[in-house]
Amino acid sequence: MVLNLLNPKSFLLPVFFIAVFANSVKAQDPYQSYRQDWLKKAEDNKPKLIETEKQPVSLVRLEKDPAAFQGWKAINTDSVGKLYNTSFKTQSGVVVDFGEHLTGYFTFSIKSLKGTPDGPARLKFTFGEVPSEVAVPFDPYKGTLSRAWLQDETVTVTEMPADITIPRRVACRFVKIELLGASPNFDFHISSMVFKATSSVAFKPPLLAATTPKLIADIDRVGLATLKECMQTVYEDGPKRDRRLWIGDLYLESLANQFSYQNNQLTRRCLYLLAGLSADDGVLLANVFENPEPHAQAGSRLLDYCLLYGVALKEYVAATDDKQTGLDLWPVAKKQLDIIRKYAGQDGMIDYQKAGKEWWVFFDWKDGLDKQACLQGLSIYALNQTYALAKLLGKENEVDDIPSLARKLKAAAYKNLYDPKSGLFVSGVNKQISYGSQAWMILSGVASKQEAQTALKALSTVKDAVHPGAPYMFHYYIAALIESGLKVEAKEALQNYWGGMVKKGADTFWEVYDPNDELKSPYNFYPVNSYCHAWSCTPVYFIRKYPEIFQR
Repeated sequence: MVLNLLNPKSFLLPVFFIAVFANSVKAQDPYQSYRQDWLKKAEDNKPKLIETEKQPVSLVRLEKDPAAFQGWKAINTDSVGKLYNTSFKTQSGVVVDFGEHLTGYFTFSIKSLKGTPDGPARLKFTFGEVPSEVAVPFDPYKGTLSRAWLQDETVTVTEMPADITIPRRVACRFVKIELLGASPNFDFHISSMVFKATSSVAFKPPLLAATTPKLIADIDRVGLATLKECMQTVYEDGPKRDRRLWIGDLYLESLANQFSYQNNQLTRRCLYLLAGLSADDGVLLANVFENPEPHAQAGSRLLDYCLLYGVALKEYVAATDDKQTGLDLWPVAKKQLDIIRKYAGQDGMIDYQKAGKEWWVFFDWKDGLDKQACLQGLSIYALNQTYALAKLLGKENEVDDIPSLARKLKAAAYKNLYDPKSGLFVSGVNKQISYGSQAWMILSGVASKQEAQTALKALSTVKDAVHPGAPYMFHYYIAALIESGLKVEAKEALQNYWGGMVKKGADTFWEVYDPNDELKSPYNFYPVNSYCHAWSCTPVYFIRKYPEIFQR
């Protein structure tokens, strides 16, 4: 375009195009008119935290023990009174046990015993969820996550007496206290300690049936503690780390919550928060933070989590009959289905290679897992579950292509991924066999009930079958066992896996658990693992939803 500089009207044309372009970019946000309302409703549903003061129960000594979890155990040695009534200079390195996992704020009081404080005292506090976390040196640090996630804090006390609250929120059972420096001209002692524990849980769930086996009851107890600790002002994935809301954790926590604490307000808040902070193209971002103001992690695009949002919303609406929230957030659930439409080929197979290049595709902390079958199965599952949500809300006409698309993907999965000779589903060019592939082919309805049972039973005979790497995938394996009617096997698997953590002393269930490798860490340093993690709480859901399986 050539401008006539003598004609003022010629300047109007590019200005017009700029205005149209700006409006079109703005119009690309499909939720523009909804976001502020969603974020307001998220804030309106923010729960008030309940604070409980907890006192330490004993002093412990940490000992190496190859039979203990990660090779360390805590042995009771003295009452806390010994710490309070004795010079701290003689007790540097003492470990205090609060007797349970706590999330919140630690306060200690410090006083002089004799002499005049003529200089500061410097103390180091290390907070641990499990014994190894306060026994294993953090440095030199070789982990792939920020060293700052590790819970050690240095405090310099310049005046005594003093009551000091460590400003950082911590999650722990054990506290190790070391003296880094103090003047030789005076003595002092720690005179008291208190932990202000926080959670949004205010409801005691019903008791299990008297016929419940003890191990199942213990698993339920630890699962409830895990969920309680993660239920802060959002469903946190881990109160130590990462301390934020993830879609995948929200889905599993909300299931467990439905059958225990019944805090529907918290679920509602999280659903609105994720919607309000989604990307401008309508795609959900995988995780969000609350502070200093609500915001999503930029660029956190996790394909399988996007597809689970509509499933979580459907479960919430079905459980609560809160159709208004469902209608408010329907545009978000519907929009995520475009992801499946984009990658579904003419042959009915999801283009896993293309999706894997453009997205983070997770499914499990398991190196080497081929995720083609998992993604195909979840896509079918998400289509069917979101269509069920549409029917609950009277919105079927807006997604009338979904039933046929789901059938097309299902037929393609059966044709391309089922091996009738072995009775197992395979994944990828190497035809990998994994627990995850079988689980998602079953949950999606690709396998008949008989085929599902055959596949799950055959898994144990496959030497190189890829096992779940974390409780997250193990949840879907248990769900597949129940879906296929293998109730005895589901109970046995739950007792073996989560019961294994209980037998190893778990107060809360862990982010990563491999019975054959207790030091496994996705982050190259096991103390930075989360030992209270949201996606591990789902035995609560299974035990309470299916009492005929687990409570007798």
